[in-house]
Amino acid sequence: MIPWLKRHVPLRRLGTESEVSAAICFLLSPGAAFITGVTLAIDGGAPLDTPLFPIADHGRSAAFDGFHRSVTPDVLKED
Repeated sequence: MIPWLKRHVPLRRLGTESEVSAAICFLLSPGAAFITGVTLAIDGGAPLDTPLFPIADHGRSAAFDGFHRSVTPDVLKED
């Protein structure tokens, strides 16, 4: 199912641990002091993929890899 998911996310890849962690770090920082009552979607635009409005194929977006200790699980590695 994971390869199928990659094809149906507009960014054409799954998110990384670093990308989710970066959003959490931001929300815990003083920079997010005025943000209240919202849900931050960290989904690569997955809800935008519909047969009615197909997204044109494109090169993959570069993943943020800002945490030096993160390890990509084998199931998420590129073929």
